[in-house]
Amino acid sequence: MRRIVTLLTDFGTRDHYVAAMKGVLLAINPALTLVDITHEVTPHNVREAGFLLAAAFSAFPAGTIHLAVVDPGVGSERRALAAAGLRHLFIGPDNGLFDRAFALEPPRVVVSLENPDYWRPQVSPTFHGRDIFAPAAAHLSLGVPLEKLGPVVSARIQTTTSPRLGKGERVEGEIIHVDRFGSLIADIEIPADEGLESDVEVSVGGRRVLVGPRTYDEAPPGVPFALRGSSGYLEVAVREGSALKVLGQGLGTPVSVHQRKR
Repeated sequence: MRRIVTLLTDFGTRDHYVAAMKGVLLAINPALTLVDITHEVTPHNVREAGFLLAAAFSAFPAGTIHLAVVDPGVGSERRALAAAGLRHLFIGPDNGLFDRAFALEPPRVVVSLENPDYWRPQVSPTFHGRDIFAPAAAHLSLGVPLEKLGPVVSARIQTTTSPRLGKGERVEGEIIHVDRFGSLIADIEIPADEGLESDVEVSVGGRRVLVGPRTYDEAPPGVPFALRGSSGYLEVAVREGSALKVLGQGLGTPVSVHQRKR
C-alpha cells in the first residue's frame, strides 16, 4: 500500500539514527513515501518539535502518518502512543509533543503501543524511534487496525492553546523556534484578519522592534521587525539578515505584544 509517512526528530543528519528508522519503515512496507519534516529540532526541545509538527501536518493529504520522535524520556515510564484524528495519524512519545497538533485535530482514538508483535524483535531502551515507533507506523501503513497495536487509552492530551492577540490587550509569550534564516518565532497567535497594525508594540527580551512591514521586502535592511508569519504566529525577522544575530536573543526569550486601545 502506498502511504505517506512524515518524520520529525531531533536526531540531525550526522548520525545513523534517521536512516535506521527509514530502513525499518521500508523493510516492512517498501511502497512507502517518506517525507522529512525536519530532523533539526533543538535537542530534547519537545515544545519546539510540537510547534513544527503543528505547522506542517495539515498540509498533507488525509491518511498521512506523522511519526515524531523528540523523546528525552525514552526508556522511562512515559507511554508510546498512536493516535487517529479525523484525517491524520500520529505516532510518538506521550510527552506533550502532540499537544498543538491535537488542538488542531483532536484524536478520536488513542492507543498505547504495548503489543510486541508490532515492535522489532529486540528493543533498545534508548532507541524507541527505530524499535517501536517506526514498526508501528509501517504496520499502520499496511492497514493494521490501530487497536491491534495496543489498548485504547486516555492519553495525556493537554491541548496547547497559544496566547492570542486581541485589541487593547497585553500578551506575553516567548520564542519557541528559530528558523534557518535566524527569524524568531514566538508562541503568540496573530489573527489573520488583524495582522500587526501600526498601533501595536512588540518587545523581544525587553527591546522594542519595528512594527508595520507585512513582508520582508517592505522592511528596512538590518532592522528587526515583527510580522505575522506564514504559520499564523508572531515572527521577528531582519530583511536579508538574522534577527538572532542582531538581537542576540533566541529560544526562551520573553516576548511582549501590546495593542493599544483605539
